[in-house]
Amino acid sequence: MATIQQNDRSTYLSAGQRTSRTARAPATVARYVGALALLAMGVIHLVEYAGNSYSQVPTIGTLFLLNFIGGTALAVGLMSPLDRLLGARGARLQALLAAAGAAMAAVSIVFLVVSENTTLFGFRESGYRTAIVLALIVEGVAFVCLAGFAAFSPRRGR
Repeated sequence: MATIQQNDRSTYLSAGQRTSRTARAPATVARYVGALALLAMGVIHLVEYAGNSYSQVPTIGTLFLLNFIGGTALAVGLMSPLDRLLGARGARLQALLAAAGAAMAAVSIVFLVVSENTTLFGFRESGYRTAIVLALIVEGVAFVCLAGFAAFSPRRGR
C-alpha cells in the first residue's frame, strides 16, 4: 500500500511517483477560465432571450434558453471540486464535463455562423452586434480552454 507525504509544493507517493501542484496549475486555470466563459455564454444567451425578444422566435428562443441552462449547469460542475471529492472518478467526470462544454461552445459558434449565412430553423441573424461579438469571444475561449483541459486530463484508472 502506498503512503503519501505532502509538502507545500508536491505530493510524493511511496512508489517514487511525484505529482506537482504547480504542474497541474495550467489545467486548473484552463478549467476555471473555460467554466467562466461558459457561464458568460449562457448569460449572453439569457439576455438575448429575455431582453431582445428571442423568446418569441420559435425553436431559436428555446435553444437560447437551453444554452443558458446548459452553460450554467456545466460551469457549476466544472467549478466544483469533483476531483477532490470523488478522486479519479471526479477527475474523469470533470474531463467529460469539459468535453461537453467545449462541444456546446463549438455548436453555438456553428449555429451562429449558419444563421448569419442562411436560415437556421427558419431564423436568420443579421449583423454583428455587440452581444454577438461577445458571444463569439467567450464561446471561442470556452472551446479552447475546455477542449485543452479535456484532451490533456490524466486518464487514471484505465
